[in-house]
Amino acid sequence: MALTEQMQGQGTWLFKHRGILPLFIFFIGAGLFLENELNPENWILKEKFHHILYEFTCLGISFFGFFIRVYTVGYSRPNTSGRNTNQQVADELNTKGIYSMVRNPLYVGNFFMWLGIAMLTGNFWFVVAFTLFYFLYYERIIFTEEEFLKQKFGETYLNWAQKTPIIVPKISAFVKPEYRFNWKKVFRQEKNGLTALLLIFCLFDVLGELFKKDSDVNEILQLFGLFSVLIYFILKFLKYKTKILQDPA
Repeated sequence: MALTEQMQGQGTWLFKHRGILPLFIFFIGAGLFLENELNPENWILKEKFHHILYEFTCLGISFFGFFIRVYTVGYSRPNTSGRNTNQQVADELNTKGIYSMVRNPLYVGNFFMWLGIAMLTGNFWFVVAFTLFYFLYYERIIFTEEEFLKQKFGETYLNWAQKTPIIVPKISAFVKPEYRFNWKKVFRQEKNGLTALLLIFCLFDVLGELFKKDSDVNEILQLFGLFSVLIYFILKFLKYKTKILQDPA
């Protein structure tokens, strides 16, 4: 089998099962996090205040990635930048807004979202391994997606791809988005990501205190988690029981 065919086959499989990566990060990261919690002498930040500050720094990095996703989805063309896993979908080609600076902004956002969680473990080598694995993992997916877009949009895609970086944004190339920001699309698509992100941080915090047989949880973090769950169910109700989050026909 030719290398291109092999990469496309791997990319198609990984595209359909790209939910595997978060589980991989979560379970290994949780184990490393608990190891540090149970062996505080290995933890570089000794003071409780510094520990909390570090947690919020990690959360801030994850939120940075989440807001990249929000910006991307909000300004993307209809029927693009979705969460579909069964097959590639792109009714139009995004070339403006954040897509004028980088070809794969959603994967850039995903990287920072999970980088914050990887950093939360406090294990330097896990962060390095996660970064390398992430780019190897998504390299195949990006290859498959770009083959699909090249076949569908031809010269239009090739001209855009030639001047737009794959993963490192070129800020100077920014072109104003063509569409108005679509909050409804963001609420429909990104509620899962926000809730999962905050619940993971909450769960790490609670597990760490339980394993140390302590009850000094980060109350602010737990409130964020509870608030995200409430917002999730409200948006889920609005999505399936009303027409409030539907786009105009």
